[in-house]
Amino acid sequence: MGISYDLAEKALKAAVRKAKTLNIPVSIAVVDTGGHLVSFARLDSVYGVIDFAVKKAKTAVMFGVDSDIMGSIITGADMHGYGMLNSNGGLLTIGGGVVIKNTQGEIIGAIGSSGGSPEQDKEIATAGASGIA
Repeated sequence: MGISYDLAEKALKAAVRKAKTLNIPVSIAVVDTGGHLVSFARLDSVYGVIDFAVKKAKTAVMFGVDSDIMGSIITGADMHGYGMLNSNGGLLTIGGGVVIKNTQGEIIGAIGSSGGSPEQDKEIATAGASGIA
């Protein structure tokens, strides 16, 4: 299970604050260690990025690394990349999915943001992941 609802909400609120300072309409998803949605916010984003936010968070928690790092790993896999991207119900391997760790450094979940550029999405998700400390 991992992250509690209270911690997920704390991470979500920190990410929402960051998104509002950047004035970006995003969707933000927090998942537990099983990749199950725990908390979600849609800040006037287009419908299509809802699934992107969830998939970025799931990708990060499933592999224990931020979604953009997984993207670099898959890029290096050459011809095997297609199969990797389509595993586990589909991965999203661009910036915006960030693992959430507890004070002991253990992964307890992940947060995904989508609607801005990959760099902006990562900045928002990182603020959320850092917001539980």
